[in-house]
Amino acid sequence: MAEIADILVIGGGIAGISAAARLASDARVIVLEREAALGTHSTGRSAALFVPSYGNATLRALNVASEPFYRDPGDFADAPLLSAPRGELLLAGEGDDDVLEKTLADIPTMQRLTPDEAVAMVPILRLDLLRAAALDPDASDIDVDLLLGGFTRLLRKHKGRIVTNAEAKTIERHGDIWRINTPAGAFEAPIVVNAAGAWADMVAAQSGIPGISLQPMRRSAALISAPENSANWPLIASIRETWYAKPQSGMLMVSPADEDPVEPQDAWPDDMVLAEGIDRFERATTVSVTRVERTWAGLRSFTPDRTPVAGFAPGTDGFFWLAGQGGYGIQTAPALSQLAVDLILGRVPPLDAKTIMALSPTRFVV
Repeated sequence: MAEIADILVIGGGIAGISAAARLASDARVIVLEREAALGTHSTGRSAALFVPSYGNATLRALNVASEPFYRDPGDFADAPLLSAPRGELLLAGEGDDDVLEKTLADIPTMQRLTPDEAVAMVPILRLDLLRAAALDPDASDIDVDLLLGGFTRLLRKHKGRIVTNAEAKTIERHGDIWRINTPAGAFEAPIVVNAAGAWADMVAAQSGIPGISLQPMRRSAALISAPENSANWPLIASIRETWYAKPQSGMLMVSPADEDPVEPQDAWPDDMVLAEGIDRFERATTVSVTRVERTWAGLRSFTPDRTPVAGFAPGTDGFFWLAGQGGYGIQTAPALSQLAVDLILGRVPPLDAKTIMALSPTRFVV
């Protein structure tokens, strides 16, 4: 016998859990997670930074809509979800003037800094290689564990269910009902939310629905010993996104900012890619990396226009896309989950119509 729900959510990352938690007050919701724990892949390997200016215009609109929740979560969490502002410092060298000027023009919160001002903030920077810098003072660390845990508690408070080790093996449509068969049992509901991250196109194919040309991209990172007095430094990055570094847990996280196309998988770093990124970091700073404490990689899954997808699949009843968040899934989760709830329950979303259309899966219909 299948377990019956109003809504089945495929995927227990931040996208699926946040939407499920908000839906559960109005519907019977079951989350099906293929792994043994929630947040195993992209959610658990995020750089965990809230940068309001990060991303294209649609993503920035989602950031703005998410910010009030992050700044004042109320009784959602028993501690702040954001740290005090850390800031993001983008570094421009020889030949980067065009990117610097475009960044400053596109993002009003960005402040132009001189090379001396940048080095005063982060003393390890090579002054002789800097032409200028741009500072976004509003960037803050996100407590991802607190965020995921808060949504999980909210889901369970409203009697929502989480089933782990429940990979969707088959997805069938019988009349108005979707049936998903998993190793943990069979589940049925009239609405399925596809929040399967890197596997979202595969879930669509199982459901007989055209995909959205989703491409998982691997991003690698390493932890190295932190320079003295670096805990409050901003995130530092090349303005062309060829590397970045961020204080984390008493150490310094360094990433080559790689975007290598891969198949959906439990990602592992490529040693050569990581070494090249560390080399770029070393050449931009006075730091010599003699020891790497830990390395990891995660997947950032993008649609062709690098904008998430949120909406019902055209031409098929009851199949809702919530995927393609790329590297923006954590910071946009409050707004995207609220949009998903509003669209699924037939409410009027607070987001503007232009943003909603930019997120709609109808844009992929030829």
